[in-house]
Amino acid sequence: MITVYGYSPSGNCHKLRMLLGHLGRQPDRDFRWIETDSAHGATRTPQYLAKNPNGRVPMIELDDGRRMVESNAILAWLADGTPYFAGDAWQRAQTLSWMFFEQYSHEPYIAVARFICGWTPADSPRRADLPRLRERGHQALAVMERHLSASDWFSATGYGIADIALFGYTHCAADGGFDLAAFPRVVDWLERVRAQPGFVAMPPIAEENLALIARSS
Repeated sequence: MITVYGYSPSGNCHKLRMLLGHLGRQPDRDFRWIETDSAHGATRTPQYLAKNPNGRVPMIELDDGRRMVESNAILAWLADGTPYFAGDAWQRAQTLSWMFFEQYSHEPYIAVARFICGWTPADSPRRADLPRLRERGHQALAVMERHLSASDWFSATGYGIADIALFGYTHCAADGGFDLAAFPRVVDWLERVRAQPGFVAMPPIAEENLALIARSS
């Protein structure tokens, strides 16, 4: 049994839900999901920090007490030995390269813009960062669009964990003010991901967050 500490609106956490679904893992049978509202301080409590001093989600905990953090590391561990992280050493490294791209060139802009739009007050000074974040996020989406002109997937041997990693925040990029209509290959790829067996959609976000997003558009 795996215990997952995750915040459902988080793309980084949703990645794990997606892979567990693809692998046929069932909640309460194969894993426990403990909702951990990182947006309202749940990862800053002494109890949580004792387990993960970095104070972030997701985190998984095994029955023997071992813990793992960082969403893409968890994806690689869960997918090891499955078709979702397949290929020889070169191919697996190519898959990992897109996962590093996601965390370095994609998530810091697209995910952060989404957070500012939906989880900070309308008068937050952080909103001054949105133009820069959107510029850099569009650059990341353009890189993805070019790649998809020659390949259906970001994982080296077919649909896999690099696609799951990139789907996490790309599919909800509109929440941060990104218009995906400018990236038709990305839109088509998102639909191919949704068509995969065992796909799990992200739960709807709260009305208060939707209202903030609407005011940010």
